[in-house]
Amino acid sequence: MSTSPDELELNRLVLEEITSKWTLLVLNALCGGPMRFNALRRANKGATQKSLTQCLRRLEANGFITRKVVSTAPVAVVYEISALGRSLEPHLGGLLAWAAEHRQAVLSAREAFAASAQAGR
Repeated sequence: MSTSPDELELNRLVLEEITSKWTLLVLNALCGGPMRFNALRRANKGATQKSLTQCLRRLEANGFITRKVVSTAPVAVVYEISALGRSLEPHLGGLLAWAAEHRQAVLSAREAFAASAQAGR
């Protein structure tokens, strides 16, 4: 499959959106059903309020999720995966399974690299 440089750049931009720091984990959480902000924050323990807010805005702007204001007291916001976001679900599962299966190898490689870099100084 031959792809032009312009098409590759467009693909890179889309991939950049779905591989940013919290995106895959947020989408994975939303595959389980609609969630409010604080539930998403609990599901993604390392995410700060600012980084989660930015991630949710990017996902909404790119059509991967929807945001709905619910008229309750107090007013609540519910996030839900869209059809476009749902189309990523099988791929998310594969990527997350791969990460779980290979994380120790990646961490070991990182440690070995750091040790060799220290020894080289």
